[in-house]
Amino acid sequence: MDLLRPYLLPLTHNLPHPLPTLGAHLLTPTCYNQLILNLDLSPQPPCLRLAISKLLGLGIITLSSIVKIPQILNLLSTRSAQGVSLLSYTLETGSYLVTLLYAGRRGYPFTAYGETALIAVQNLVVCVLVLLYGGKGIGAATGFVAGVVAMGMVVGDERWVDMRMLGWLQAGAGLVGVASKVPQIWVNWREGGTGVLSAFTVFTYLAGSLSRIFTTLQEVDDKLILYGFIAGFALNAVLAAQMVYYWRSSPATAEQGDAYSEKPKKEIAMGSSTGASTKGKGPSTRRRG
Repeated sequence: MDLLRPYLLPLTHNLPHPLPTLGAHLLTPTCYNQLILNLDLSPQPPCLRLAISKLLGLGIITLSSIVKIPQILNLLSTRSAQGVSLLSYTLETGSYLVTLLYAGRRGYPFTAYGETALIAVQNLVVCVLVLLYGGKGIGAATGFVAGVVAMGMVVGDERWVDMRMLGWLQAGAGLVGVASKVPQIWVNWREGGTGVLSAFTVFTYLAGSLSRIFTTLQEVDDKLILYGFIAGFALNAVLAAQMVYYWRSSPATAEQGDAYSEKPKKEIAMGSSTGASTKGKGPSTRRRG
């Protein structure tokens, strides 16, 4: 860096107008001057860790805007909700809504929680599709959306829920958010597969929850949020392990399915080729063929 600094400093001191303002707001003026203007990567003050945390936070928010899109596309293409737990998505949506309102009212930086808003909206879409393709109908889907909106309006209003009560709700939301993974883990185990569950969504959640542990430690001194991310990472790891296990075992299952499917075809072929002899064996033989 010392060799490059004389060449890079003229660039960092002449950035286009919006960039210095945004950089100082994101990193704080002290860290912006140290890291960007002076290109000083020394550990004191801990600006480098803050910059890494901010970049991870922005990356998580950006990725969260599409994290559930593969799951939504899977549901739309198959028109089936097999393997997707409605209870899991409902619990997660509720916990994310409370966390979003809690962090916003506490004034935490958006980079520390912004993905919850984007994921909550996508979760809502997934829940609607699961209800529709699960045979519950448009009425159930409409009622579900109305319930979520009503919950947000009540929890977000200080006249109904003060900060003390919201803190208790956040503690409960952390537990609910962690528990929301359990129904999906159970469905995967019960069905012996992951159905139309999106691998991209599962592994992105795993990486995102791990990154959130780091960003929370750097930017937010709140044990409620930190413990929630730690527990969430543990259960996301279980989901990822299930995805890998059933993914690896699926070829063998497919081969067995092919073997079983070939047998009836051969029996049908034999029955058709010996039609004269089977004709006199009675109705039961004809029905089997």
